[in-house]
Amino acid sequence: MKIALAQFNATVGDLAGNAARILDFAERARAQGAALMLTPELALCGYPPEDLLLREDFYNDCAAALKQLAAQVRGIALVVGHPHRSAGRRYNAASLLQDGRIAATYHKHALPNHTVFDERRYFEAGNEPCVFTLDGVAFGINICEDIWGGSGPLANPAVASDEGVDIESGLQEAMAPRAARAAGAQVLLVINASPYHLRKQKLRHEVMRRRATENNLPLLYVNLVGGQDELVFDGASFAMNRHGEVVYQMPACREALGIVTLAGGEPQSGEIAPVRALEAEIYDVLCLGVRDYVTKNGFPGVLVGLSGGIDSALTLAIASDALGADRVRAVMMPSQYTAAMSREDARAQAAALKVNYSEIPITPVFDAFLAALAGEFKGLPADIAEENLQSRIRGTLLMALSNKFGAMVLTTGNKSEMGTGYATLYGDMAGGFAVLKDVSKTLAYRLAAYRNTLAPVIPQRVIERAPTAELRAGQTDQDSLPPYDALDRIIGSYVERGLSRDDIVQCGFDRKDVEHVLHLLRVSEYKRRQAPVGIRITPRGFGKDWRWPITNHYR
Repeated sequence: MKIALAQFNATVGDLAGNAARILDFAERARAQGAALMLTPELALCGYPPEDLLLREDFYNDCAAALKQLAAQVRGIALVVGHPHRSAGRRYNAASLLQDGRIAATYHKHALPNHTVFDERRYFEAGNEPCVFTLDGVAFGINICEDIWGGSGPLANPAVASDEGVDIESGLQEAMAPRAARAAGAQVLLVINASPYHLRKQKLRHEVMRRRATENNLPLLYVNLVGGQDELVFDGASFAMNRHGEVVYQMPACREALGIVTLAGGEPQSGEIAPVRALEAEIYDVLCLGVRDYVTKNGFPGVLVGLSGGIDSALTLAIASDALGADRVRAVMMPSQYTAAMSREDARAQAAALKVNYSEIPITPVFDAFLAALAGEFKGLPADIAEENLQSRIRGTLLMALSNKFGAMVLTTGNKSEMGTGYATLYGDMAGGFAVLKDVSKTLAYRLAAYRNTLAPVIPQRVIERAPTAELRAGQTDQDSLPPYDALDRIIGSYVERGLSRDDIVQCGFDRKDVEHVLHLLRVSEYKRRQAPVGIRITPRGFGKDWRWPITNHYR
């Protein structure tokens, strides 16, 4: 018996388009001899639909689209994820479509309400298993959090950070797979919308291995792929036997149709996509996030303010790889403080990537602003006001180009800068999408080095020079921040792992550095709240899963 795993890229709200994609995958699966095909969680409407799930018309349209899809499918059974309303209650559901009808519907038991998930805001929990028989095999349906156990490792970022994976912390008993087994299931079908973060696939394998062995059931795990605002779903679907061995592994970050063969109730060994280096994995996720955000929202291309520094260089490389050089425009906006090497390196990278490139000197505009403010600033020394003014001039010019040509501005700030407020509101924070919002400065260097192993497009001097905003003579980032290797680990310990100030000091960091960084984190929240949405790659980013009060006296 062959079962298809449809790892496809859904678009939230595009019911007709998603249904057409499902039908296309089903036709391809049937042509390859599959008797059953699995789609990801909420595949029909895309995930997460957020407050669309509070609208009655949305449920009506989803129900109509599901009924129409069921009528169109022939020669293969489908498990399709969709929102479902029944007796005035709303559920995260999966239905079996068979012989032109909706043959059975399962309601998700465990509703995640942690990190980026808010499912208890929208759904009620189901409590009945759903087991169906096809070609003599009994299949039980679970949906994502059902098999994690309701509040498993995803509820505790400390167990799945860049420091490693520990499934013992926070892993609770999963009742839904036990209920399916008690109802006669021989194979678990697990449909997912499981977003990426560092080392997520290793964490999935470890948890699924526990569930397979404790229930003595093989499982087929299909995951959504694609970008949805700040979330990126990495696919990487797989099959695991009852002994917890991965016997079939699909690739990450691209659509694919996997065919798994069952024999004797066990998935048979098949293709295993190779494990990739962490930097390669992250880079692909960032490219996918950019491609889908820009394309799904209908932008013809993007603009990147290229400074000659590491962050804008990495952002430009990602944008070019994600969209193609013809959809990317780089703009260098030098001032009197811009070093000659910055201009040279910006030109060299734009040429290497073959993107559209232009230079707009800002010194005349800066001088005009200073002249206008001369009376107000009379007798006062130059300080951060003049520095930020340069950044805001650049932001204004980029937004003017965006308005004129329709391309979206990609901001280039990283997580280290977002954490400490080392960014200018309405300046370098002006734009539509923050590619590196969850990428630390030290990780940005690693990603740049990785990209140059594919082709040397980022000048080596950009990677090696001391980072600087070039807003005053002789300026470097380390004038006002601790060294980035310490800064990034302090931010990661506090934001991603939830450690206290004293816990972080106990890890060997200087107390003054820790207190300084935590102070900057607190006072910069008002900036982060106004920052553009950006791609999440860690267990906790400055987005959906960071809800810090701006007015806050807790110390």
